[in-house]
Amino acid sequence: MSISTESRQAGAKRPRLTPSQRRNNRDGWSMSAPIVVIVVAVVIVPILWTLVLSFQDARYSDVARNGLFNPLTLENYTDVFTSPGFWESLWVTVVYTASTTVGSIALGFAVALALRDVFRGRGIVRAVFLLPYVAPVVAVAYVWKVMLNPQFGVLNAFGTSYLGWDQPIDFLGRAPYALGTVIVFEIWRYFPFALMFFSAALTGLSREVEEAALVDGATPWQKFRFIIAPQMMPVIVLLTLLRLVMTFNKFDDIFLLTGGAADTQVAAVRVYDQLVGSSNIGAASANSVVLAVILGVGLTFYMRLTRGKDSR
Repeated sequence: MSISTESRQAGAKRPRLTPSQRRNNRDGWSMSAPIVVIVVAVVIVPILWTLVLSFQDARYSDVARNGLFNPLTLENYTDVFTSPGFWESLWVTVVYTASTTVGSIALGFAVALALRDVFRGRGIVRAVFLLPYVAPVVAVAYVWKVMLNPQFGVLNAFGTSYLGWDQPIDFLGRAPYALGTVIVFEIWRYFPFALMFFSAALTGLSREVEEAALVDGATPWQKFRFIIAPQMMPVIVLLTLLRLVMTFNKFDDIFLLTGGAADTQVAAVRVYDQLVGSSNIGAASANSVVLAVILGVGLTFYMRLTRGKDSR
């Protein structure tokens, strides 16, 4: 009894580390500590602070005077779920996110297939297609605003002169044109992001299977549907996930083009209006928390759905 107990106690003791192992542990902690500190300071602390502020009746002056110790309330979340403006902005965000995600991926895939074969000047054409993505968003938004201006924009001038328009169209200040315009802008700006992924993936596909299918009588559409598209599904899934996250939180494009007017107020612009326009930090924080939860639930559902398809 005593021998077995002593042996178990001896076996339960952790083995002593050698000096070299202790040194390796110290080196590991010293190298990872700066990253941990940065993540905590830049990500974790702001998230926790936003969560705390979402339960407070706080404005700029209250936070400056009291810090985190402001009156607690649940009215911020009550206002979120009972406000028609929140649900309208959420619906606009869903439409905007789904449309731009599908459009940018489809256009990027089509352009990647068109540029798959080698031809003279292909590198120049690819560089031109990448310009919308690498150009500063402020610059391209300004160009689009000038181009679509109802008074002196080139598109309205062409439409009234050659397309028979009775009067110029305010593409950025009138619903429903404004939402359609920002969706087209987002697709145009971010399809090069999908183009880069698809171009890299297409280079790894074997042409032998495709050539054999053509010899057997397969049409180009059948080759795309049964050979190319299935091999591109992992890339499509990854791009869809990335674009959903990026577009759901999109702020700068819409804010620069319309400022959220004409039924284009997405959730991020609404949070900005509450934070800057109304100085209501508590309400803006509550909106942010609810949107983060909605995005997390949606992404979890999407990942389980795609995982189930991959397993089959």
